[in-house]
Amino acid sequence: MEQESFVQRTSNRLRNSISMRLVVIGFLILLFLIPIAMIDDLVYERQERKYDAIDEISSTWGLPQTIAAPFLSVPYWDYTKTTDEDGEPRIIKTKQKAHFLPLDLNIEGEINPEIRYRGIYDVVVYNCSLSIKGKFDIVDFAQWKIDEQNIIWDEAKINIGITDLRSIKEAVQIEILDSVFTFNPGLGSREFVSSGISAPIDWSNEKNLEFKVNLDINGSSELKFIPLGKTTKVNIISDWANPKFMGAFLPADRLVEDSGFVANWKVLHLNRDYPQSFIGGVGRVNDSAFGVSLLMPVDEYQKNMRAGKYAVLIISLTFVIFFFMQVLNRVMIHPIQYIIVGLALMVFYSLLIAISEQLSFNSAYLISSVAIIGMIGLYVKAILKSNKLAILLTSMLILLYLFIFTIIQLQDLSLLIGSIGLFAVLGVIMYLSRNIDWYNIDFETKE
Repeated sequence: MEQESFVQRTSNRLRNSISMRLVVIGFLILLFLIPIAMIDDLVYERQERKYDAIDEISSTWGLPQTIAAPFLSVPYWDYTKTTDEDGEPRIIKTKQKAHFLPLDLNIEGEINPEIRYRGIYDVVVYNCSLSIKGKFDIVDFAQWKIDEQNIIWDEAKINIGITDLRSIKEAVQIEILDSVFTFNPGLGSREFVSSGISAPIDWSNEKNLEFKVNLDINGSSELKFIPLGKTTKVNIISDWANPKFMGAFLPADRLVEDSGFVANWKVLHLNRDYPQSFIGGVGRVNDSAFGVSLLMPVDEYQKNMRAGKYAVLIISLTFVIFFFMQVLNRVMIHPIQYIIVGLALMVFYSLLIAISEQLSFNSAYLISSVAIIGMIGLYVKAILKSNKLAILLTSMLILLYLFIFTIIQLQDLSLLIGSIGLFAVLGVIMYLSRNIDWYNIDFETKE
């Protein structure tokens, strides 16, 4: 009987122990790292499904485009002296190609975007009309000491690099003085760019000719240009109000309004890492590409990911609030009740993801937070039989969710605001706990 009484007293001490409650709360917080990881995986999965929808639409409409236009490729015979197995001299004849970039390059274009839908996902695509004008300088092989008789002028080709040939909407022709040449698929050489079109042209090293090309192409998400001219000027207009200027060069002038944008680039040959004329290929040409990306106004998955990063903070602060309610009001809250509240907090993120796919992120956050805070508030009222404590907890959760929402919206200041907020929370906790005698807290009176 005495032994049973000892076991009972030990059990009561453990049940009412502050240290044991803190250990249990800490264990529960660690346990909830599992559903938090599952929430992160869910956001990632939904985001990948959106990317799949983007790829599906882009593959049929047009991929992101990079334009390299135009450049001249002229083949020539190269003779190399060598010896055969018997030591006899011999000459190997091979065909090489020299490439010449334009002296001036002026590109003007208009991007006409539209939004395509695949299920609940939307993707921005565009049609672009480009007018490309410029001039080639005198084609000079003397810099490489190549004899005129070895140059194959009748096999010269003028090339335009285009990422996705399937998106070309009209026949492409180049006007040079009074002559018109029609482009065919494929390049005269893939040493410079990997995909594009070309037109055969009978060139000579005495010509210094102007050219004009019109392109009508489809694409998706972004449009970039490679600055092939000794001086490259690009002017782009569009009625898309959310551009992101990207690549190696930013616009020299730009104007972005609700009605659209206008952007102008000017790039010199000194700004890039390849010459105006060369033999064979040059590397890292795409490193000099620049252009514009058509951003969707809202990416709900990025905001969901940012919200998910604060899940541990929300659970921890909510459990801390519960703990101080126990200590300051001498009420008992069972670990199972902690778990139920924690699960409710996890459901918030599931609701947020699902609703944000249908509505805006801000609306989804409002609906989800009101639903979860209201449910937890009613649950606390039911288990603690106290309107005062339920209102107190609800008010604190409202402040907590407003705090997290503010951090999500203020991307550049999120660290500063978050640090100040945590400092304030820690100050409140220290203030509330300043007079608590942690060695002498008794819950038995309220059990």
